[in-house]
Amino acid sequence: MGGGPASGGRASGAPSFPGLLPEDRQPVIIAARRTPLCRANGTLKKLRSHELLAPVLRTLLSDAGAGLTPDSVTDVVIGNAVGGGGNVARLAALEAGLPVTVPGVTVDRQCGSGLDAIVLASRLVAAGGSGVYLAGGVESISTAPLRAHRNEDGSADYYSRAQFAPLSLGDPDMGVAAENVAACYGISRDRQDAFALSSHRRALAAAAAGRFDGELVPVAAQSGAAVAADDGPRPTLGPALMARFPPVFAAGGTVTAGNSCFDADGAAAVIITSVERARQLGAADGLVMLGTDTAGVAPHLLGIGAAAAAGRLLAAHGLTSKDLGLVEFNEAFASQTLACLDQLGIDPERANLDGGALALGHAYGASGAVLVTRLLAQARRSREPGQLALAMISIAGGMGTAALLGYCSLG
Repeated sequence: MGGGPASGGRASGAPSFPGLLPEDRQPVIIAARRTPLCRANGTLKKLRSHELLAPVLRTLLSDAGAGLTPDSVTDVVIGNAVGGGGNVARLAALEAGLPVTVPGVTVDRQCGSGLDAIVLASRLVAAGGSGVYLAGGVESISTAPLRAHRNEDGSADYYSRAQFAPLSLGDPDMGVAAENVAACYGISRDRQDAFALSSHRRALAAAAAGRFDGELVPVAAQSGAAVAADDGPRPTLGPALMARFPPVFAAGGTVTAGNSCFDADGAAAVIITSVERARQLGAADGLVMLGTDTAGVAPHLLGIGAAAAAGRLLAAHGLTSKDLGLVEFNEAFASQTLACLDQLGIDPERANLDGGALALGHAYGASGAVLVTRLLAQARRSREPGQLALAMISIAGGMGTAALLGYCSLG
């Protein structure tokens, strides 16, 4: 996919990025939707993962119009990080009313799961067949099962998270890893607080301007009331309040509750198919998948993983960060976000234009798909043919996934 450098030009009626695959194998995202992101153990706390995802899948099918019937979906590829096992992709597909002939597969690369599910679907398209895939991620942290190792006597030894790396390499908790990144890359408390505050202000402005409206799918909570908006952005935050938050993970540290994300429940998914099939479905435009990369880094500096993947991806396409029009990065912590942007030479003002996970929340397995949903909405708002977009996310265990996309007309 995207075997050569991308460029901003285009020929009439066709994507014109150099290195594209033949149209019957070139992946393109033509629709993207998400639920509101709500604080874990809050508004959506009684909805299980498949119940969050099913409305998104139904809405995507409706968005595609009469040309895409439920039985013509090739597969449902969904990321999930802390669910109950089984196969939430298949369960959600059936809950959404897709016929029993449509299969589903669940992907687990922890926080990268949603983006990696979209990457996997794009590679399936590139392999041939002009299939139509529903791909994305979901997380109901509120209903995630308790997990335990089995003691020798058969009793349960409960644990809060899985082991991500051998202890000999270092397997810190996420907050400790964020402190490690802040110290290693010189990310000050002031920068972290200012970036986090900006994320909230951007998200509030985006919501007020209706910039989330076209991507949101209202979800019926247990009470029956429709939840139609994100509940994380805080209008009361200001510099003085940010400065009052104490360090959480290390004495004398810089990472606080104010410059860290919060856990959220939510789901996001896209329709991805070939350019040829997209035209048959009547799609007017979309984001073509130009290339992807996943990289490994030292587990104790896991937050820098996205920069390693994105840097390698851009280099493979003969690009620099200056060639990018849109950038979405999962803001698990301000420290790692700023460190990655610094490493890539991306001005933080150019990233996450409508706020990110610091304001909206981090729904683990869904977060990578939320990034792509945001990019499609932003690209359609600006409507700049040939505009390049980058989605990237750092992952527990010391990894990162990045995807390079390009906006184009399909008319």
